[in-house]
Amino acid sequence: MTARVVVVGSLNVDRTFRVERLPAAGHTIHARSSSTAAGGKGANQAVAAALLGADVALVGAVGRDRGGDDLLASVAAAGVDVTGVVRADAPTGEAVVLVDADAENLIVVSGGANLCLDAAAVTSAVRAARFVVTGFEVPDDAVLAAAARARELGARFVLNPSPMRPLPGGLLGPGALLVVNEHELAMLAGDGPVAGRADAASARFGGCDVLVTLGARGALLHEAAGGRTAELVAPRVDAVDTTGCGDAFMGALVAGLAADLDPAGAAARAVEAGAYVATRPGAQGSYPTSEELTRWRRARQ
Repeated sequence: MTARVVVVGSLNVDRTFRVERLPAAGHTIHARSSSTAAGGKGANQAVAAALLGADVALVGAVGRDRGGDDLLASVAAAGVDVTGVVRADAPTGEAVVLVDADAENLIVVSGGANLCLDAAAVTSAVRAARFVVTGFEVPDDAVLAAAARARELGARFVLNPSPMRPLPGGLLGPGALLVVNEHELAMLAGDGPVAGRADAASARFGGCDVLVTLGARGALLHEAAGGRTAELVAPRVDAVDTTGCGDAFMGALVAGLAADLDPAGAAARAVEAGAYVATRPGAQGSYPTSEELTRWRRARQ
């Protein structure tokens, strides 16, 4: 497999329930509506990048079931190379998503086939790339193999460690890009001003660059070289559903980097894409093409 951007990550069937409020422990609530769609952080990020014009391949695992068939067809239809997705003897991964009236969400993931992705499959599939992107919905062995292949190929390694768990040693270093939200940054670098904690995280993980997503406030980019920090302000929108916004951000970020934007420019585009997606329901189905994002930007000016 050869592609400018290779995403090593998860594919899930998303089952979304829209509710008036998120349930408390022991409560039973009724959904206003429900839907089923393609998801998984890896698939979402790959689709978001492809729709914005990047040459993208996805490495992952699905089951030998209808869910796996549907996911592969959906992701491929967005222009993603799925030849690196293996079929495992396990059920395709699933996620249950609750979205309340204020666009806040609660997500429960069953890893399924995603947990079968191993280092050998990653090493075999990732043959050429300029950017290798991964996250934590696949096992550590697959994440470490993705980082190793990035180093071997001279590609930039981009890590979105979500859902957060301890980072394996030696995973990051100079030239790598760590993308975290505020909660994840707190787990890595404690409390305090975001800029200072981003600098601390960079130092802790080998001098990597750090990009912190700040929700409706935008993002903060810390570049280790020269200690430069840039704040990227998000456009103000009326949020409908924040599900998938982080993955849209990641996809737009790597699409921008692959198009030779500088990191701040790519991050600014990612912030805009995340805001766009927040105004629409769902994940992959809400992701924009370059033309749609441009029209939306012009309409807001």
